[in-house]
Amino acid sequence: MKYVLLLSLPIAAILYYSIKSFTRKARHRSLLHKPFPDDWCDILKKNLPPYSLLTDELRKQLHWYIHVFLDEKTFEGCGGLELNDEIKVTIAGNACLLLLGHPNRLYPTLRTILVYPRTYVAGGKGILGGQIDEPSARLGESWQNGPIVLAWDSVKQGAVNFEDGNNVTIHEFAHQLDQEDGAADGAPILDKSISSYRTWAKVFTREYQGLRKKKRKFKKSVMNKYGATNPAEFFAVATESFYEKPEQMAKRHPELFNELKRYYGVDPEKWTTDSNNY
Repeated sequence: MKYVLLLSLPIAAILYYSIKSFTRKARHRSLLHKPFPDDWCDILKKNLPPYSLLTDELRKQLHWYIHVFLDEKTFEGCGGLELNDEIKVTIAGNACLLLLGHPNRLYPTLRTILVYPRTYVAGGKGILGGQIDEPSARLGESWQNGPIVLAWDSVKQGAVNFEDGNNVTIHEFAHQLDQEDGAADGAPILDKSISSYRTWAKVFTREYQGLRKKKRKFKKSVMNKYGATNPAEFFAVATESFYEKPEQMAKRHPELFNELKRYYGVDPEKWTTDSNNY
C-alpha cells in the first residue's frame, strides 16, 4: 500500500498541473476574442505613445497580452492609492510592449504589482523583506519570484514622456525578463544557440564597460548612467533606451541595438512619429 501511495503522488501532481495548464490555455484562447474596450484604447493612446504607431497586427497582439496580463496578475494599491482602469491598463500596456515579437509566458513568476501614489521610501529590510539596507526614496523595484513595486506618478511621467529614455515600468519589467533564469545578471533567456550567448556577452560587456567609463569621465550618453551600476541595471536601462530612443541608440550603439532588436523581436525605429511606414 505504501508503494502504491508513493507512486500515486507524482501521478496526481502531473494530473493537477496538466489540468491547470489546459485550463489556463483555454482561458487564454477565449481572451483572443474578447473585445478590447474603447476607453482602454483611449488610455493607451494617451499613456503609451507608440500604441498609435503600431501595425494592426501588433496592436491586436498587444490587446491580447493586456487581457491576459490583467486576468493573471493582481494589482494592489498602497499608501492610500485607489486603483482604476487607467493605472492598470497603463502599467499593463507598458509591460506588454516588451513582449511583442518576443516569445514569453507573460512574466511567469510575477503575481502581484504593488502601486504607490508617488515616490515611496523603503529601507531596513525593505518593504518586501530581504537584505538590510539604508532607507531610500524609490520609484520602483522588481523582486525575483516576488512582486513589482511602482510609483504611479513616475509611471505616468515615464509613459507620457516617451522620448527621454526613462520609463520606470519598462525598466522594472526588463528586470523581470532578466530574472526569469534565476539570476539578475543582465543576461535574459536567449535562444538555445551558444553563439547567441557569446555574442550577447561580448556586446553587452563592451557596452557596459563603455558606459562605466563615460560615467567616470562625466561624458554624455544615450543611456542613463544608472546603467553603469551593474550588468542587471545596464540591461534594464538599455531596454528603456531601445524603446524610447531607438534612432539615437541605433546610430551610436548599433551592435547593442541589434542585439536588443533580435531579443525583443521588434524594431522601435518604425514607431517614431517621423516614420513613413504607418
